[in-house]
Amino acid sequence: MRNALLIAGRELRSYLRSPLGWIVASAMLLLDGLLFQVGAMGGAKLSAQVLADFFYYVSGITMVGAIALSMRLIAHEREKGTLVLINTAPIRDSEIIGGKFIALFTFIVGVTVLTAYMPALIFVNGKVSVGHILVGYAGIILLGASAIAVGLFASAFARTQVIAAVLGAAILGVMLLLWMAAKVADPPVSSFILALALHHERQRAFMNGILRLDNVVYYVAITYFFLLAAIKTMEARRWR
Repeated sequence: MRNALLIAGRELRSYLRSPLGWIVASAMLLLDGLLFQVGAMGGAKLSAQVLADFFYYVSGITMVGAIALSMRLIAHEREKGTLVLINTAPIRDSEIIGGKFIALFTFIVGVTVLTAYMPALIFVNGKVSVGHILVGYAGIILLGASAIAVGLFASAFARTQVIAAVLGAAILGVMLLLWMAAKVADPPVSSFILALALHHERQRAFMNGILRLDNVVYYVAITYFFLLAAIKTMEARRWR
């Protein structure tokens, strides 16, 4: 665990020192603000609907930001040749993956927290519950963790950052569009496919302020699965 935290600290400092981290964070916050003003606040809506729309927009931006930043986690090390040094150090692959995941997860959570003033503005002319806000943010953070894990697996699998970004986006895209496949499938297959969809039904409950255990377990399971896949990919490459 100590090695994972050391890697996490090193990786987190690299986000704060490099232009990429600041550019992605700024772009995420700018888009969040614009979509909140134009999309969520546009028109006459109930406060709860404004909040739900806000979380809908933020969820999409969070996934894009997670893929944009996670593509470099392993692929960048491989391109620079520093991955060889890490592999020859007395550090397990699980610690490498865990440390890089913790760093990016902390970064994404930090950017997400900076948007908290937006739903707070709803209290000026409307009324929503604090519980609704907290549940909505919990959904965003869980979705972000899943997207980071997908991107980390893609980065461990691909040889370049570009391929990692394309692969990560493709995996996320398939998982997002599973609800469309469920519409043309017959029961009980349709129900099974719909349950695997990353966003369509899973995030809806969070957006409406409803915390369901099955949704939490789903996102935790997706995150664990892709982190495990990333670890096994690293181990396979090490043996090759």
